[in-house]
Amino acid sequence: MSGSEQSSAPPEQRNASFREWVSVFGCMLGALIAVLDIQITNSSLPEIEGGIGTGADNGTWISTAYLIGEIIMIPLTDYFSRVFTVRRFLLTSVWLFLLFSVACAFATSLPEMIVLRGMQGFWGGVFIPLAFARVLTTLPRRQQPAGLAVFAMTATFGPSIGPTIGGYLTENYGWQYIFLVNLVPGAVMLTLLYPTLERQSMNLGLLRHGDWWGIAFMAIGLACLQTVLDEGNTDDWFGSPLIVRLSIIAGVALAIFVAIELRSHNPAVHLRLLGHRNFALGTLANIAVGVALYGSVYVLPAYLQEIQGYNAEQVGLVLAWVGLPQLLIIPFVPLLQKHFDARAIVVAGLLVFAASCFMNIHLSADSGADQFMSSNIVRALGQAVVLAPLAGIALIGIPKEMSGAASGVFNMMRNLGGAVGTAALATVITKREQFHSNIVGQSVTAYDANVEQFLAEAQHRFLQQGTGDPALARHQAEVLLGTLVEQQSLVMAFSDTFLVLGCILLVAAVAVVFTRSREPVSST
Repeated sequence: MSGSEQSSAPPEQRNASFREWVSVFGCMLGALIAVLDIQITNSSLPEIEGGIGTGADNGTWISTAYLIGEIIMIPLTDYFSRVFTVRRFLLTSVWLFLLFSVACAFATSLPEMIVLRGMQGFWGGVFIPLAFARVLTTLPRRQQPAGLAVFAMTATFGPSIGPTIGGYLTENYGWQYIFLVNLVPGAVMLTLLYPTLERQSMNLGLLRHGDWWGIAFMAIGLACLQTVLDEGNTDDWFGSPLIVRLSIIAGVALAIFVAIELRSHNPAVHLRLLGHRNFALGTLANIAVGVALYGSVYVLPAYLQEIQGYNAEQVGLVLAWVGLPQLLIIPFVPLLQKHFDARAIVVAGLLVFAASCFMNIHLSADSGADQFMSSNIVRALGQAVVLAPLAGIALIGIPKEMSGAASGVFNMMRNLGGAVGTAALATVITKREQFHSNIVGQSVTAYDANVEQFLAEAQHRFLQQGTGDPALARHQAEVLLGTLVEQQSLVMAFSDTFLVLGCILLVAAVAVVFTRSREPVSST
């Protein structure tokens, strides 16, 4: 088809031009970088903590700061792109993201790293909703499933492969390269986007009517909420005055934010979109997917590091079995959508994802890389087919001109679900470990014959290994028994956490069942 013939074709019959596809893939590369950088530090926190001289309890702020910045920016991207145009806003964000990425590599203290990571996440948050919106506003409807499939790959492949890349770079080159590596895809992104994004006039007049109070209360509320979620488990939740104060501030600020957005004629975040049935149910399912997606990337590395003593690179290699298979599966998702109802695809994917979690509910202290291979491959299959059709389902009934706003809300909720879910799962692990420790401890008494036999054998072993004092050998045997009880309790807690993840995904599947398969026909 010639260029003139294509331009005169009906909108739904034309094919996207080469230039349009290049701009879409440039945006997708940005989305992949932004999502990948959420998790890329997780398997390397001990090395980063050592490099900037902070304690282990404070290192989680390295990931949290990025996520706070990203969650705040995602819903604001549509507004700022309308003010400054997509081209100016996106290209400027790429430069600033790369600037703060390089700065992170040279951070020398925790406060410095927190500020730089927060700004890195803030500007990286632009990439995710713009990639999503680019598919909906640039590609014709019949080619959108292919674009959404690519977007799904960035959203599910990024978190899975992030720890793999981070672990490899840390073990072989140093933790600084976790941040410096962004320069390569960032340069490619600029090369793709600079000549392909449309030049438009800025609409600075929108700044006078900006929803600045809504933006302020959202930023304060989300920042406090994420801090509560991240630090709550460490500080015994509401036993800490700081957590109580931050929770009150978060609750009040977010309540005011919601009230402002629902009353405003020009809201920064279009929460009224949740009045659409499919968007509300699809977003609910998307939150659950965020919990499972980011939660599983937190739980499995935590198990491998705490129980098996894996280093960053070893953890990354285990998670590669979740990420790499998706590269082979996701390209076939648009083909599935041509032959099957999108709801059936999503429900099937969620059930498979849940099954992969249920496969890990009988862990033992011997469960390692080999034992997780099959469940990780099953998880990859489920993850790969969920997000693209779920996004399509959620957007049924949403006007095209609102696609940018819908993208911001939809993607923010998934990341917020991941933040809330990770904090909740950390609490589940702690509480269930305490529960199992109490149960196991009740049966491990000095009056139990099996316990006494174990202590006697362990004492004998320590004596043979050179411990000259029988009393000291006995004490070493009791310490060993306590360590084993603690380890087994922790293993059982991780098993319970995988059970919780599976149940959350079942709830998401139920939500999808109640969505509509097509736009409702309006009566005239």
